[in-house]
Amino acid sequence: MTDKVFTVLDLLELELPEHSQLHLKCIGGRTSLANVISVSEINRPGLALTGFYDSFANGCVQLFGSAEGAYLKKLYAENNIQSLTQMFQYGIPCLIFVKMLEPPKEFIKLAESSGCAVLQTELELTEFTMRLSRVFANVFAPKKTLHGVLVEVYGIGILLTGHSGVGKSECALELVERGHRLVADDIVEIRSVNGNSILGQGANTLISHHMEIRGLGIINIAQMYGVGSIREQKEIQLVIRLEEWDNSKVYDRVGNNLESVDMLGVKVPTIEIPVKPGRNLPIIIEAAAMNERLKARGYNSARDFNQNILKWIETGEVQNAYYGMDDSY
Repeated sequence: MTDKVFTVLDLLELELPEHSQLHLKCIGGRTSLANVISVSEINRPGLALTGFYDSFANGCVQLFGSAEGAYLKKLYAENNIQSLTQMFQYGIPCLIFVKMLEPPKEFIKLAESSGCAVLQTELELTEFTMRLSRVFANVFAPKKTLHGVLVEVYGIGILLTGHSGVGKSECALELVERGHRLVADDIVEIRSVNGNSILGQGANTLISHHMEIRGLGIINIAQMYGVGSIREQKEIQLVIRLEEWDNSKVYDRVGNNLESVDMLGVKVPTIEIPVKPGRNLPIIIEAAAMNERLKARGYNSARDFNQNILKWIETGEVQNAYYGMDDSY
């Protein structure tokens, strides 16, 4: 769950793209908009309306569709609201009626007196459930912030890490110049989605597409290179660690050492690239991105190279080439 408390008011004020809008409005219990939504599940209280409260998911947002709305009116017509009074004793954060369903005024008063907010949406039940589930998957996803630069290169989300001053921002700037896209510079917020992928974006959306270049200052990438040079978020598919070249260290020269880094419980492939004058890092990163795309399609260059070497040894050509050489001594 996210560290930030998420309330009913936050749900109402979410800024979402048009295709994800929830179209919510409050029709009762405005004084209860500060109620905290603590779980991502959504519950339809059909059984609760009948008086069955074993395992009642009271901490969830309660969703009322046509069936629940019709049964609610039936209970009031029969003056049988004991189960409703009992339901509100469990401390519900909010109720949401879909398809602009209008609950009985008595029900709204009961909700208000019990400290429960009542919301309404124009969306159909299935569509609203899918949209709200996506919203909650984002809101309650595990999150953390990292120091690095996130770029998209040939469709691959690459997180550049390394100590301050190693050249992450300068490398990202060259990649943008070469037609790739910047997601975030300096502070990257990552979150786990469905437990199997990591999405990254700027920790502050107002400044995430600005970049600090030592000696030049702060530059606005979107203004300088156009909106096509930026992205709001991107899945992180590769982590590249940039470090100063160490002559005493043995670096991978074949690509067999497949390493990964744990990010919120998800393993993300990682490679280490030594930095020294004369190395064209943007080209190396482009090659790494294309190589990662090949791996995603089932082709591994290092593995194929090893297999070809083994086949060559098995043919006996290598023995003939070795033993057939003239003695040069």
